[in-house]
Amino acid sequence: MKDPVEYLCDVLIIGSGAAGLSLALKLADHAQVHLLSKGPLAEGSTFYAQGGIAAVFDETDSIESHVADTLIAGAGLCDEAVVEYTARQAPDAIQWLINQGVPFDTEPSAQGKEAYHLTREGGHSHRRIFHAADATGKAVQLTLNERVRQHPNIHILERVNALDLITSAKLEPAANDTGQPAQETNQTGNRVLGAYVWNRNKERVETIRARFVAMATGGASKVYQYTSNPDVSSGDGIAMAWRAGCRVANMEFNQFHPTSLFHPDDNNFLLSEALRGEGALLKRPDGSRFMPDYDSRGELAPRDIVARAIDHEMKRLGTECMYLDISHQPADFILKHFPTIYERCLKVGIDITRQPMPVVPAAHYTCGGVMVDEHSQTDIQGLYAIGEVSYTGLHGANRMASNSLLECIVFARAAGQDILAKLATTPEPPILPLWDESQVADSDEEVVIHHNWHELRLFMWDYVGIVRSDKRLERAKRRIELLQQEIQEYYANFRVSNNLLELRNLAQVAELIVRSAMARKESRGLHYTLDYPDKLPNPKPTILEP
Repeated sequence: MKDPVEYLCDVLIIGSGAAGLSLALKLADHAQVHLLSKGPLAEGSTFYAQGGIAAVFDETDSIESHVADTLIAGAGLCDEAVVEYTARQAPDAIQWLINQGVPFDTEPSAQGKEAYHLTREGGHSHRRIFHAADATGKAVQLTLNERVRQHPNIHILERVNALDLITSAKLEPAANDTGQPAQETNQTGNRVLGAYVWNRNKERVETIRARFVAMATGGASKVYQYTSNPDVSSGDGIAMAWRAGCRVANMEFNQFHPTSLFHPDDNNFLLSEALRGEGALLKRPDGSRFMPDYDSRGELAPRDIVARAIDHEMKRLGTECMYLDISHQPADFILKHFPTIYERCLKVGIDITRQPMPVVPAAHYTCGGVMVDEHSQTDIQGLYAIGEVSYTGLHGANRMASNSLLECIVFARAAGQDILAKLATTPEPPILPLWDESQVADSDEEVVIHHNWHELRLFMWDYVGIVRSDKRLERAKRRIELLQQEIQEYYANFRVSNNLLELRNLAQVAELIVRSAMARKESRGLHYTLDYPDKLPNPKPTILEP
């Protein structure tokens, strides 16, 4: 057996999307940073984000309007102070990305000079979406990737899974390099000391000691059978933080993107909300529009309303999909603004300049997550959560389009400032116990993991999807409990693998989603239940404590 390896750094960042990369760049001039990526550096939800980033730049727009739109979309559950803070920080966040080299689209202004082209998406009352054609996330990811690779203080670990956080509360009294019990290094409460990680390149568990740990692991949409997210979105950070003792909030609010491409050769490809912002219409198979029947804002209603409308029409008519049609716009306009979508659809035989696109809703964004304060600090000292893994209070019961990448940049900056302020006074963590594999064997039943994985995602889609009920949630709860027993037995007896780690985390997140959904006795935002169709007065976040 290969000897385990231990690393030491100032800050361990778990996740390499917009949140993780931004934090790394904000810290690296003053700290040694280890940046952990579960796959290649570019693989993650940021890379696939199409729409853009919301920020007020147009003189006809206002911060107050951005705040108001976000609060309306959040269906009464946003933290208004956090919304205002984020909206006010948005212009600086955009300027920072521009300074890094992100190539946002421009167009000639009325004065003949180049100005940034701002588009509009569902829930927004103004054009305020900065974008790079229809592949904004890719532009952000690749630009920040290049900056990160150039910095000598950022050490990138690719194809490495975080396995579990190491905290002072978890450690048994054990002598460290100073001869002091490890727990005595923390006099004021539970503190993060590092993490165990699974190095897939070397097939071994390694230990990373760190003064600070930041989770930027994204969401958990892979818990559902149909999702627009990449395979890495398995809720790892939420599950690890929960096991370490952090509270989570609002896990019942899972955003289903209304328009994912429905095609046997390319399922789950996201069709950006910017299509509807530029005039695309949702239609039934007979070509008639239906969104005006559900909301006066039509196709530009918030995502929860549009997704439920599509779901209802599919069930009412007994059809497999609805259709999104932008073919009435000039072909050169479509090709300029949506080149990625045009090429992707063309590969499966759909010319969007002439034909409508078949669409279904798909799990897209986790609005809840690990509870953090205004500095992105969790309940555990030294542990931060940034981006989709976190619950800041920004999104409430439904995230408004293009506020997600914005949240990543704004709160990465807040976390970076807080970490740098504490860096000089935070001691090096103690020597940590190495991972013990002496009592486990290699698995010869990998097929069991795949079967469990498929079962989990299918019943979550059926029972905890766009429309829920008490009976469906009870069924899901019972199945999760049985799965978790199997997973724990498997985890205790066999060496870890990528699939086992993700299944363990997904099952934990599924439990949190179901518990949160059962606790909310109303329908609000993304949580719609047949048993409680009305809203309650004075809503509060759903908070779960370990």
